[in-house]
Amino acid sequence: MDSKRQHKFSRLIQKDLGEIFQQNSVAMFGGTFITVTQVEISPDLGLAKVYLSFLLEKNPEAKVEEIDKQNKSIRKLLAQRIRHQARIIPELRFYYDNTAEEAEKIEDLFKDLDIPEDKGEEDDDDIYTR
Repeated sequence: MDSKRQHKFSRLIQKDLGEIFQQNSVAMFGGTFITVTQVEISPDLGLAKVYLSFLLEKNPEAKVEEIDKQNKSIRKLLAQRIRHQARIIPELRFYYDNTAEEAEKIEDLFKDLDIPEDKGEEDDDDIYTR
């Protein structure tokens, strides 16, 4: 379970990284719309696992690798933003968050199910008399 300190720090990093991705999307990321969905911080605040999602990106895993290649410059931009609020600038690890795609697959599965209507209590009694 995350401590209150970890939670506050992860929210700070999530907010600032989101702004960094928004402001530098054209220059650094080819105009891709990137959302920081979650940030998990280690107990010593030295490592941040950053989960990203992309809008209309055909190959999101390749985009994560591209972002990871720019890890140093992203961390430097983050350091400039949080230098007065944090003693440690965490090492950043980027991961693709496919939660939205998984939820869509599950929705499609439910949509295709044929669930019969409940006919009331009369039919429930028939189950026990068979």
